[in-house]
Amino acid sequence: MRNRGSTSFFLFLCYNSDMPNLTKQQAKNRIKKLTAEINKFRYLYHVLDKPDITDEVYDSLMKELRGLEERFPNLESSESPTQRIGGKPLDKFRKVKHQVRQWSFDDIFDFEELKKWEEKIKKLNHKLQITNYKLDYCCELKIDGLKIILTYKKGKLVQGATRGDGITGEDVTQNIKTIYSIPLKLNYPVDCIVVGECWMSKSELERINSARKEKKEIPFANSRNAAAGSIRQLDPKIAASRKLDSFIYDIDFLKISNFKFPTSKQTQNSKSQIHTPLTQTEELELLKKLGFKVNPKYKFCKNIQEIEKYYQNWTQKKDNEDYGIDGVAIKVNSVKIQKTLGYTGKSPRWGIAYKFPAEKVITIVEDIKVQVGRTGALTPVAYLRPVKVAGSTVSRATLHNEDEIKRLKVRIGDTVVIQKAGDVIPEVVEVLKKLRTGEEKIWRMPKKCPICGGPVKKERINNKKNKSQNLSAATYCINPKCFAVEKEKIIHFVSKKGFNISGLGKKIIEQLINESLIFNPAEIFELRKGDLEPLERFGEKSANNLQKAIEESKKIELSKFLFALGIRYVGEETALLVAKAINKEFQISNLKFQIKDLGDIIKYFPQIKAEDWTKIKGIGEKAAESLHKWFNDKNNIELLKKMNVFGVKIIIPKLQITNYKLQGMSFVLTGELKNWTREEAKDMIRKRGGHVSFSVSRQTDYVVAGKNPGLKYDKAKKLGVKIIAEADFLKII
Repeated sequence: MRNRGSTSFFLFLCYNSDMPNLTKQQAKNRIKKLTAEINKFRYLYHVLDKPDITDEVYDSLMKELRGLEERFPNLESSESPTQRIGGKPLDKFRKVKHQVRQWSFDDIFDFEELKKWEEKIKKLNHKLQITNYKLDYCCELKIDGLKIILTYKKGKLVQGATRGDGITGEDVTQNIKTIYSIPLKLNYPVDCIVVGECWMSKSELERINSARKEKKEIPFANSRNAAAGSIRQLDPKIAASRKLDSFIYDIDFLKISNFKFPTSKQTQNSKSQIHTPLTQTEELELLKKLGFKVNPKYKFCKNIQEIEKYYQNWTQKKDNEDYGIDGVAIKVNSVKIQKTLGYTGKSPRWGIAYKFPAEKVITIVEDIKVQVGRTGALTPVAYLRPVKVAGSTVSRATLHNEDEIKRLKVRIGDTVVIQKAGDVIPEVVEVLKKLRTGEEKIWRMPKKCPICGGPVKKERINNKKNKSQNLSAATYCINPKCFAVEKEKIIHFVSKKGFNISGLGKKIIEQLINESLIFNPAEIFELRKGDLEPLERFGEKSANNLQKAIEESKKIELSKFLFALGIRYVGEETALLVAKAINKEFQISNLKFQIKDLGDIIKYFPQIKAEDWTKIKGIGEKAAESLHKWFNDKNNIELLKKMNVFGVKIIIPKLQITNYKLQGMSFVLTGELKNWTREEAKDMIRKRGGHVSFSVSRQTDYVVAGKNPGLKYDKAKKLGVKIIAEADFLKII
């Protein structure tokens, strides 16, 4: 630690822990004091950046503590500072399901997009009748690192996980413990789940890359890659050696069962008390109070003009910090409004990521080729002279479609400006026409599919905003048997987010199609060992392994199944929304049914109209129309029938009924509940056989009213429906 502490202080703290007459009680007291002091110094150095002692003093304290714990092993505890680095290297990381779904923000890149986002929120506020709550914002620096989710029970760290796909992540608890800015024990014994960013400083990246170069190892491209690679080290000692850091910015779950809930006035007068935050800025303050490291650069903004000023300010000085910043995270400050606005299929409605201008570089377009995707879309791709941008080497960039090529007037041989949109997808943004030599070649979209030779055309679309533009920007291969389309569909079908068939990669799929063994995804389940063994790259063992993997994949969750089908506009998030909506008795219009297996999907889904699909919260018009169209295509239904015959089983997780205490009762929830989230309360009702309704009617048995109830409360009073407080609800369940 950088500061030089006093020698007298050091001598006062340290005495000979090897004293033969040291009793167990004396050791226990000493361990307790040492732990408290070490944690205090850790907090000062790694969280507040205010070192109070030297590294030598800190190391001596740690040495004494280790000595005592070795001598009295029964006194060693899980939150001891000595437990941060240890444990045997893992064979692999364990998958863990997140208790709270993890989302990612949508991106915007300019002030006009920011204005549109706010307008959308204001319209939703009006539609959802959000009153008496001022719309203001909390702006935080968007750290360029790896998202981490930390779970604490009674104030003790029990799990650290990566985001993964938002539903399931990886358990990296041992590596999380090596990050000194993350407390093993909080200042209060609360149950909570917090979210933050694990990052590596630029100076640490430079140190690591210098060492890697000396060993002739490939250096990390950027600090984000280095942080992600470090947190996923199977050996925690390697993770510890890389000196990772953290900023925590959100509380996903909080239970303060051991504390009273004081008013704001009481809170101001008593620093020892904590309460559930009502705003994002209060949430950040609470995180600091619990003992987490919070980025201090956040700012409360009254309006989007103040947001823009904050954004422009950090655009200029972002490189001055020792950590990577790739934008500003903007959140509606009111937690009440956040909860009411909720989420789309992909991201929160109440937050947005205002990304900094992407890094731009110049290179040469050496060729333009076409890729054919699973929807049949022909996408022109620029093959570039390799160039480094945003920390990685780029040799290809998307040109999106023919209209984009015409707009840019890009030619083969042109000098172009490329950037990573959102620091992810490389794209060509400008052509430097003055650098042309006259040898550049004009490129035109092929009249036939470059893969199958079939006809191509643009689709007719219903453009409500511009009726004169009734053709799609993309060009599509319309041959239903196109090799490229079928191959991409099957690749998508067997991917990790779909059927997850291990051993069935792109080359094997291409080989199986070439050998006429499969023509569509359903025929995968018909493959036998005898079909595979004669093929190149296959032997008895590999054929057995693949057949086993195919057999094991036949049992699949509904959401993964829907994703695997490759329905246009139905990605992972939309598939989850559909699965969640029909995870109980499902009623749309006059159609009432329950999905139990693939046969029910074949029977009922074609009967659902596009407008009915939109009644599932989060599903838009395009996805709804696509779902309706897909399930009303005879060829697709035949595909599902084949899968059914071949033994594909749909897993629909059933709600576990613990008792039938509330059977036949109908509940409506309104206002802010103190002890649970709205979803947790609904789950409790359903697990006891009750029914949760969105609206109040004469058939409603109880309206459970929390703090600040809405119009449902007024309607219940008007209809004479019984209204109960949260305490009364506790007695019923």
